[in-house]
Amino acid sequence: MYTNCARHRSLILRLCQPAAKAVRTFAFALASMLVTTQSLPAQTFTVLYSFKGVPDAANPMAGLVMDGSGNLYGTTSAGGASNNGTVFKLNITGEAVLYSFCARSNCADGASPVAGLHRDKAGILYGTTSGGGTSGQGLVFKLNAHDKETVLHTFAGNLKDGAFPVAGVISDTASNLYGSTSSGGIYGDGIVFKLTKTGKETVLYDFTGGVDGGNPQYGSLLRDAAGNLYGTTSTGGSFSCGGSDGCGTVFKFGKGNETVFLNFNGGDGATPYAGLIQDTVGNLYGTTLLGGASGAGVAFKLDPSGKETMLHTFTGGSDGALPYAGLVRDTTGNLYGTTYAGGASGWGVVFKLDPSGTETVLYSFTGGADGGSPYGDLIIDATGNLYGTTSVGGASNFGVVFKVTP
Repeated sequence: MYTNCARHRSLILRLCQPAAKAVRTFAFALASMLVTTQSLPAQTFTVLYSFKGVPDAANPMAGLVMDGSGNLYGTTSAGGASNNGTVFKLNITGEAVLYSFCARSNCADGASPVAGLHRDKAGILYGTTSGGGTSGQGLVFKLNAHDKETVLHTFAGNLKDGAFPVAGVISDTASNLYGSTSSGGIYGDGIVFKLTKTGKETVLYDFTGGVDGGNPQYGSLLRDAAGNLYGTTSTGGSFSCGGSDGCGTVFKFGKGNETVFLNFNGGDGATPYAGLIQDTVGNLYGTTLLGGASGAGVAFKLDPSGKETMLHTFTGGSDGALPYAGLVRDTTGNLYGTTYAGGASGWGVVFKLDPSGTETVLYSFTGGADGGSPYGDLIIDATGNLYGTTSVGGASNFGVVFKVTP
């Protein structure tokens, strides 16, 4: 149904291939600040940077983080010195590749980061790579203010550890990190883990792939004030979606126990890849990649009792299709997100949902100089501007960083 979905097959396959040996380098380029391929009333779309490929960054599949000065930080799944991905910084003066992965023998420092970054108060960046490490099955890293990388944990992919993390990490007040892996563990269906600031790992939960869920994907965990962790799994649960893997779940982990908050049944959504956000009264918001009336995904709300409300069902037309990314919420309760496909040209959209669930398409990507096929979450600044990435398109077809002023 969605012919554009096949265009990233080579990229996805490359993420699983062994990376070549290379040396670390730094690459700088001036930001080209390309403005407006499309303007809507009271809205402006701006390309802040077009990635150039090797030795620059390429193909970002995650969202961004912003510091107090407005600098943006992110990862790319490709590009860099050895075409195995980067950590980059973007500000008003230009873009800098802070780190190119696969700078050590056999990519022991990591390769192909798919997830975004977590930035602490000291400016240290934390993230994951989906490949590389001593076992070739991904790792957790930190990057200090001098761009020196430290590998905190390399996943072993055996019964006692996870494998292939495609979600980022979050932290608590004691600087412990929490995350998930898409596979590995006792049952091979992924884990939830905790890392101390020195890198000591504790496996908090092993997914079985059954009613408890399995294979958590791009969405980072959400931690509430009480220390409970919330997330999604792309498979498992109580309902089948035409196969044996299940439609996916929303789960809560606390006090050593996992609770399934929601079992998707297909009609109300299926196969969530994104994480969750929470409002001040405890409602959770998220998306599913598939499911809904048209099979093109949904945006949903889950109240503290576990009651689901479908806020929007994507039709696969001009309103968008296949939301890999999660949602971000402004101070008045409006939700914003992206879809990978659909829209006026089939290359995805940036959308807004008001509190009643009414959708406004803020921008439709063309797949050209403006970018196309966004995977990552949006972020929002204090004045309501939205920032994100596309995995392809741009001046060199390696993706872009963009800004939308609603």
